[in-house]
Amino acid sequence: MVSTFAWLDHSESDRRKALDVVDLFREQDTRDELGIGTVRDALADSLFPGISTIQTRAKYLLFIPWIYQALEAGRTKSSDVARLARRHEIDLIYQLLKSDDTDGVIGKDAKAGLQRLPSSVYWAGLGVFGIRRFQGSLDQYHRSLDGFYLGRRQIHASAEDGVVELFKPQTNWHEGLPPAPDGFPEEASLQLREEEAEYLHQQIMTNVPGTLIAFLIDQGKWWDAVSFPWHHPQIGECTSQVKAQLHHAELFSLVMLGAALLYNLMLAEKRASNRNDGADSSEGLVGHYRNALGDWYGEIEDKRRTLDRWVESRSDFWKVIHHVNPRIPIPTVHFINTWTDLALATDEIDTLIGARAARDLIHHRERRLKRTLARLGNPRALEMWSGAAGTQQLTYRWQQAQTIVQDILRGLGRGQG
Repeated sequence: MVSTFAWLDHSESDRRKALDVVDLFREQDTRDELGIGTVRDALADSLFPGISTIQTRAKYLLFIPWIYQALEAGRTKSSDVARLARRHEIDLIYQLLKSDDTDGVIGKDAKAGLQRLPSSVYWAGLGVFGIRRFQGSLDQYHRSLDGFYLGRRQIHASAEDGVVELFKPQTNWHEGLPPAPDGFPEEASLQLREEEAEYLHQQIMTNVPGTLIAFLIDQGKWWDAVSFPWHHPQIGECTSQVKAQLHHAELFSLVMLGAALLYNLMLAEKRASNRNDGADSSEGLVGHYRNALGDWYGEIEDKRRTLDRWVESRSDFWKVIHHVNPRIPIPTVHFINTWTDLALATDEIDTLIGARAARDLIHHRERRLKRTLARLGNPRALEMWSGAAGTQQLTYRWQQAQTIVQDILRGLGRGQG
């Protein structure tokens, strides 16, 4: 499916996000079923710039530059570099699987059949953290190498003529990048040496200062894994800006979970009504989502006063979002605002579940996004529903960020031992 998005080569950010969607498509409970992904991503980019949902371990931020530095040193042609880079990345899989730490090895199961290579997964993050100097997509980088070598030869010739002061050799990678271990990728490890961890610490602090990920790497103490970033024990020490971002992220995540649960309840009801066999599984799903909505509404009630104040200052939320992405579609803003108002306007969950306005909002939103493939209007699409579509609460790439930060903390000697 990757080739489907070749036309996005002009925009590395858009291309990365499209490919991330492809990789997450099979994870039914994490998909963006109601079109709120642009807002979710704006918050995630504020908190954890450079991190994506399919990254695994911090060491890949060094593995990829090391592989390409070696290929550049061998003056690998543009026509050959993609093939040889793939060979090296596949070899890396086998080397890492020999180590004691194999959690997060990309290609652990697929091995030589891996489609989405680590270089593609980490390319955008390498740019965000200033490790990659080349400005462009991975494919553009591959195509640029022949010209890159020619340019360096011309600079070398100019230096021999005594005018080197006028030129600075072009580089595709940050000059301070720690060297690859001797024999790399043999005996490769996902564990960071202190020098490597300190380098990543400095790059993140320099290139994305003032973000939550920078705070955690710079000031973070080791913590037991938590499910959401706002549960981190040191959040009270963050800057007011980061606290505000987390506040918006937490409440948005909570409120929009209700929309996802109501959508799935409507799907379960529709499937149960369409089937003549009285399938227990469909009826069971109806009860499951009614109970889940009841639990969700209990959390809404617990945070009622906080949510009411949040809605009163809703413009502050949208300022944070539009600062990162000023092109949020107007229908998306309308859907989020309308759902929030409906969710907070009722005193009982049964009232919200039965509200025609709430159900129409969900129905119209799905139809706008999926058109003829909308499950609520297409029996075949409904039959393909797995029973859970977009039902996980938003975490804004926290699982990936948490692992990467803890990798760096271990390398800095701030691990759990």
